Amino acid sequence: MSIDKGLLDILCCPVTKTPVKPLAKDKLDILNRAIGEGGIKLRDGSAVETPLEEGLITQDGKTIYRVSDGIPIMLEDQGIAANQVAGW
Repeated sequence: MSIDKGLLDILCCPVTKTPVKPLAKDKLDILNRAIGEGGIKLRDGSAVETPLEEGLITQDGKTIYRVSDGIPIMLEDQGIAANQVAGW
């Protein structure tokens, strides 16, 4: 399920107010492999334990947010710092 275009147009990072865009499939695959290897943490310090079905990434490429059942989880402590993912 993808995010409604109208919603996507108004979403931004709750911390930096940077607009977000959908995370590309190739990047999502790389992220999910890293999650499977156990090396990815949320901003709150807890491990990301399940792969993402979809994601949003800030336009500056610094933070990723999970999308679950078409609903973006745009909470500061639930962000994933993109610099944790090797190969980007």
